[in-house]
Amino acid sequence: MSKKRSRTLTLGLATAAATAGLVTALMPGAQAADNPYERGPEPTVASIEASRGSYATSQTTVSSLSVRGFGGGTIYYPTSTSDGTFGAVVIAPGFTAYQSSIAWLGPRLASQGFVVFTIDTNTTADQPASRGDQLLAALDYLTGESSAASRIDSSRLGVMGHSMGGGGTLEAAKDRPSLKAAIPLTGWNTDKTWPELETPTLVVGADGDTVAPVATHSEPFYESLPGSLDKAYLELRGATHFTPNTSNTTIAKYSISWLKRFIDEDTRYEQFLCPLPAAGTTIAEYRGNCPHTS
Repeated sequence: MSKKRSRTLTLGLATAAATAGLVTALMPGAQAADNPYERGPEPTVASIEASRGSYATSQTTVSSLSVRGFGGGTIYYPTSTSDGTFGAVVIAPGFTAYQSSIAWLGPRLASQGFVVFTIDTNTTADQPASRGDQLLAALDYLTGESSAASRIDSSRLGVMGHSMGGGGTLEAAKDRPSLKAAIPLTGWNTDKTWPELETPTLVVGADGDTVAPVATHSEPFYESLPGSLDKAYLELRGATHFTPNTSNTTIAKYSISWLKRFIDEDTRYEQFLCPLPAAGTTIAEYRGNCPHTS
């Protein structure tokens, strides 16, 4: 090959490479950084199982006397504002319980890059439909009036809850389809079918639950969700109805992954949800649709 032809070929390849690089840079989703909602470093199994994530957190107490529609609570949030706003999640306790029963989730989720509001209900006897209304009232307060409102992207919100709070989570998702994620934890509700839900939902049950047995609660909840919906069913092994009331690595790792995937649209966390996690020492069963489409 002549030197002239070699130079021409080299120049042509360089031009093509530069053009390809420009096109790639302009393509939506060409780089992970193109997702404006990504928060935190590249995730690993160790990072989602850790008791704390990469963000330092602070918390503030909200008196029941200063709010309407729910019973007050505690807001946990990343201390830094350098990454911009965060998605937010409100968590409700179960029948006869207070926010203290779910408090462990506050700093654990907030340290992964969320604003988290663990709430008390108006009364400890409130039923799921009421708890659903209270979850939404708490979200509205959190994004509109709270001291953490400026830290939150109000378009990226989710709900969680334990027992009747889990039943309330389904109620809230039904009433507000714009929610990005819902996670009922050993949920209880007299309504067993939820075909109207449009919110990506992770249903968590426990194989030893005698209060809300999976056969009459979590499994029917999951099976009734639309087939087109991004959904999953996690059944904890060696667990009871009250397992979500204490720090639990399995609940945390899959809740973090679900919230990150659907509130933050962070596909880096898809690897922990798809392929479906296998049964093992802490998981009795895991079902779901993969890959996720939202």
